[in-house]
Amino acid sequence: MRRISIIIAALCSALALLVPAAAQASKTQTTTFDAPRDMKNPATRERAFAQLTSLGVRSLRVVLSWHDVAPAAGSRVRPNFDESDPNFYNWSVYDPIVLGAKQRGWNVLLTVSSPVPRWATNGARDTLTRPRPSDFGQFMTAVGRHYGTRVNTWSIWNEPNQPQFLLPQFSAHGHKPLSPGIYRNLYLAGQRGLRAAGLGRVPLLIGETSPRGTSHVVAPLAFLRGMLCLNRTYHRTRKCPRIKASGYAHHAYTTGEGPGFRPPSRDDVTIGVLPRLTRALDLAGRRGAITRHLNISITEFGIESKPDPLRGVSLAKQSDFRSISEHIAYRNRRVAGFSQYLLRDDPPVKGARGFARFGGFQTGLETASGKKKPSFNGFRLPLAATRSGSRVSLWGLVRPATGPTRAVLQFSSNGRTWRKLATVRTNARGYFTRKAALKSGRRWRLQWTSPSGTTFRGSATQLRG
Repeated sequence: MRRISIIIAALCSALALLVPAAAQASKTQTTTFDAPRDMKNPATRERAFAQLTSLGVRSLRVVLSWHDVAPAAGSRVRPNFDESDPNFYNWSVYDPIVLGAKQRGWNVLLTVSSPVPRWATNGARDTLTRPRPSDFGQFMTAVGRHYGTRVNTWSIWNEPNQPQFLLPQFSAHGHKPLSPGIYRNLYLAGQRGLRAAGLGRVPLLIGETSPRGTSHVVAPLAFLRGMLCLNRTYHRTRKCPRIKASGYAHHAYTTGEGPGFRPPSRDDVTIGVLPRLTRALDLAGRRGAITRHLNISITEFGIESKPDPLRGVSLAKQSDFRSISEHIAYRNRRVAGFSQYLLRDDPPVKGARGFARFGGFQTGLETASGKKKPSFNGFRLPLAATRSGSRVSLWGLVRPATGPTRAVLQFSSNGRTWRKLATVRTNARGYFTRKAALKSGRRWRLQWTSPSGTTFRGSATQLRG
């Protein structure tokens, strides 16, 4: 995304009026946080819960690995046990996370995923190839019986269009996508498993697709069509059961170009082209292949920052791009949920050099060592700026607020000295929008004082793009 050093000028108090949110904006969008490394580690869990509470988080995504909890997971021979009985599984890694979230009154999104026990594959030597739907269905019954209503929303499989989560992705000659059909059977089995656990009416998401296709990754819209037995024009290719779901989950990551990046392949879906997914779901719904008018939940998202030399942007850009992306999601009335992936960056790979040192994600709000990035405060008080004709439109959120509140919009010409631009009043969910004049060389931020008297300041923001 092209940088432009343009920012807001101070407005007189007579113009300090709140602009109502756009009519097409989501009225129900919620934010979910995903911090697996911090939450799974008992040594960092309480700190992570405290950090997220301070940021205003009220919903947690947990990816539960079948392999992690199953008995004799490394054996090719299935042990003799009742797969639907939760007492045969080891839930010790995940129970403290789910219970800790519920104790704080948070919602829990549970994604049940691979790797799988070797005995649950069709003779594979790995833990990803063709998991047996019958075994998975029984496992979902066990998960449902164990967690029950402590889980608010369920989702089946993490990024099933990626080879590191499900195999095979393509046929032997690489022409025909195979993972969509494998996933369809897993989803339907998982749905039956939840029903057997007495959870037939719980919210259940389908998809959890990654954003872009390659020669090894099935592109998300191609995956969607294959899962639903549709051709490129969204007509039925063969008889498949109509799939019922509560929403479609997607991971709308973008590139270092920022939220405005538009992938050339029409089957890819990054944050800047979400309408592609909406149109695809609507076409599939009209064909009777899936529940109609499905909402979209962006269940995993983040902006890669330095020190990743290949994908990372500057720390300031990371904060701005993250806020702009959340604003894009908010403006789309079909987006019901938006997520932040990682509290802390993944650590560098020991012994690796060059690009290989950063094979994980640098999408955290903190560095791997725990130092706060600008995006930490930017997540608590996100502020995004977009051009609106000859003016700037400002969209912001006081995330920790539990009702209408007031915040101070500040501006700076040098990034050091800050002055009050206006006092803004949010709606009941903490959002506000406002328009202002353009003036070169300025930045702005939000300042908010909590009911307890603590004053927080968001990151310095500038107009980008």
